[in-house]
Amino acid sequence: MRTWLRAMVVAVAGLAVPGGAGAETLTDALIAAYRNSNLLDQNRAVLRAADEDVALAVSTLRPVVALRAQSGYGWSEINTPAGKSVAEGLSASLTLTADLTLIDFGRNRLGIEIARTSVLATRQALVQIEQEVLLAAVQAYVDVRLSQEIVALRQSNFRLITQELRAAQDRFDVGEVTRTDVAIAEARLAASRSALAAAEGDLLVAREAYKAATGAYPGKLAALPKAPALPGSLEEAQGVARATHPLIRQAQHLVTISGLQIDLARAAMKPTIGMGVTLGTDDEGLDSASLGLSLNQTLYAGGRLSALLRQAIAGQDRSRAALQQTAVVVLQNVGVAWAGLRVAGASIEASDRQIRAAQTAFDGVREEAQLGARTTLDVLDAEQELLDARNARLQAEAQRYVGVYQVLATMGLLTVDHLQLGIATYDPEAYLKTVEKAPAHSAQGKKLDRILEKIGD
Repeated sequence: MRTWLRAMVVAVAGLAVPGGAGAETLTDALIAAYRNSNLLDQNRAVLRAADEDVALAVSTLRPVVALRAQSGYGWSEINTPAGKSVAEGLSASLTLTADLTLIDFGRNRLGIEIARTSVLATRQALVQIEQEVLLAAVQAYVDVRLSQEIVALRQSNFRLITQELRAAQDRFDVGEVTRTDVAIAEARLAASRSALAAAEGDLLVAREAYKAATGAYPGKLAALPKAPALPGSLEEAQGVARATHPLIRQAQHLVTISGLQIDLARAAMKPTIGMGVTLGTDDEGLDSASLGLSLNQTLYAGGRLSALLRQAIAGQDRSRAALQQTAVVVLQNVGVAWAGLRVAGASIEASDRQIRAAQTAFDGVREEAQLGARTTLDVLDAEQELLDARNARLQAEAQRYVGVYQVLATMGLLTVDHLQLGIATYDPEAYLKTVEKAPAHSAQGKKLDRILEKIGD
């Protein structure tokens, strides 16, 4: 495993090698995708919201201090020996209260632990989004290059058939072939023109996909760098996926959360002890103060607490099963991607043999046609077979190259850090460290504002 990882690092370093002066490299596309992804920005905001859940949980360990100011006007009739009279006046009071939970048998601590574990699970979801963004960039880059190569192939085919049409017309003019041969060549030329237009349309579509993936239309694209190294076997790749894939790690954190939820449901059946302090004054200058302890214990809730406990236990069973199923799906995806890679490699080998044979056949048929032993249709058919073989090889090459990155993604390794793209990455710890102690709007709050502004930039 260590030997393979060292080889992986060396191979990935080749991504940074430029493919030509002024040309956009695959590394450039990956960096642009990472920096310009709205999807990543969206999920980073989701992660920051999860970080705030930690701050909310921490706040339950602290006293709740409240200030209440009250003022009012009173009017009433009263009976006196002299008859009825009116009593009226203004009243005001100011009260400061503070309440603190002293003993809750771990409720608040469990809430903090649940929030922190939820943050870890959300981070893994963000890693999975990062993989999807980078894989989309690879696919877009390869698709643009493939479309450009197919357009060039179609243009060459169009020029070749144009030459064949001229040759057929010349032979028809001297009576060597019939009008049928000329018509066949004209039909093939029209079909070639249509195929060229379709290829050019595919290129426009690929450019739009590139812009969606990276934030800008492609310029001159450099040649594809050497693909990253992969493990030597499917079993080794699945072993890496089992240990590193973000979806599996996320599911593991969710199992931990479900266990904590059970502990929280059991703690909710126990009492809480709190302390309260009240200070007050009124408009007559009379002060008051009180200090007290309170015990709260639910004696009967209609079976609600027991139902919540059973629900938490069922939730743990669900999360454990989900973890097992996630592992099954991840390993299946590794196997599918690995098989696709092997199929693409076999297709390339078959296409190479087909191209060699088709080229030999085309050269021979064209020479025989010049001698009158073959028809124009024979030449065009041979040329079409050669074109199909070349097109199939281009498709297989693109499939195999993207397949390497698909295998990496199914292993959980298609990240900026693992690919060593050499750029600063989003630090999920920075925001959490600032808010996990639930700061008020103080010096820490101002620091948080600066972080938010920096993130927004």
